[in-house]
Amino acid sequence: MKDLGMLKYFLGFEVARNASGFYLSQRKYALDIISETGLVGAKPSSVPIELNHQLARDEGPLANAEQYCRLVGRLIYLTNTRPDLGYTVHILAQFMQKPLLPHWEAALRVVRYLKGTPGQGIFLKADDPMQISIYCDADLSAALGLDVH
Repeated sequence: MKDLGMLKYFLGFEVARNASGFYLSQRKYALDIISETGLVGAKPSSVPIELNHQLARDEGPLANAEQYCRLVGRLIYLTNTRPDLGYTVHILAQFMQKPLLPHWEAALRVVRYLKGTPGQGIFLKADDPMQISIYCDADLSAALGLDVH
């Protein structure tokens, strides 16, 4: 075994550490996605997906479905430190079998959103007790016979 010092980078995760906790991000990975899609010079988007999106409509087929699948796969990995992308990436992943042009455009919008927020990540507080909070529908819990406090 060899001590390599403080952890700074591992499997695409950048780790910054101080007395108050850890900050995890995938900044370089996000910048690689932006560069790979050719959107380095594009205007950033303020939101990852349109309000009331219409992605289920049937419009022209996508010429390069592999490119769409690769991009969505990379976005799925990015959700490890970007929970703000979870809903949008979930929607895009539903169309991986037969992506259409609107799906590709929506995926590119996510990349433009990344352009405005490439270093965003997760902060894990050092003094935060590791406690899981669960929220549920009390009516459903009662119907299932669960004890809700």
